[in-house]
Amino acid sequence: MAELSGIEVVVFDVLGTLVDEPSGLRAALRDAVPAADDAAADELLTLWQRHREREEQRIGQGDRTYANTEVIDAEAAQQVAGRAGLTDPAVIARLATAGQRLPPWDDSVAGLARLAQRFPVLGLSNASRTASLRLNAHAGLRWHQALSAEAVPAYKPSPRVYQLAVEAAGCPPERVLMVAAHAWDLRAARTSGMRTAYVRRPSGDPPKPSDTFDQHFNGLHELVATLVRS
Repeated sequence: MAELSGIEVVVFDVLGTLVDEPSGLRAALRDAVPAADDAAADELLTLWQRHREREEQRIGQGDRTYANTEVIDAEAAQQVAGRAGLTDPAVIARLATAGQRLPPWDDSVAGLARLAQRFPVLGLSNASRTASLRLNAHAGLRWHQALSAEAVPAYKPSPRVYQLAVEAAGCPPERVLMVAAHAWDLRAARTSGMRTAYVRRPSGDPPKPSDTFDQHFNGLHELVATLVRS
């Protein structure tokens, strides 16, 4: 793996990398459907995640006009409501915003704060502008700049999203480090010319043997320690 030298700006994926998305969504589902046991909650979570993945893919393939994550999450909440028998509009509306109340991983807040003392730090998320604002506030994530793919508009892994980050960084892509817990995200960033660092998370997408990311880390503190001393 390559040394992380010459980095000027660090860009972070948010969902799954800095916040624990599955746990946050599962907690919201249990609140909305208190009678659901673990198996039922997992089934509803899978329903939610599959809807969002499918719709983002359809948008990426040109089979659907762009809709932001607030729209897609509201659709997912309606699907969950239909499966679980929810009829209270207030409960369904709150469930639709579950993605704005996700808990940070234990090392996220401190790691970002330390890294921001050395580098400009950007967030790059598929979440809409409003959802990103509320999620960052809830999780205590502090950025020099938070970017939403809604600005393009597209969803990762569209090259337009990574170009958005490179343009905001204001330096060549080989001096911009993309950090994510998802190998698919890093593959696309690497194709766009960015440097790449994988951070392991329990719900992430681990690299394949064929992946050639610059560095792999077991957590954010390892990444920060490496960058600060580079």
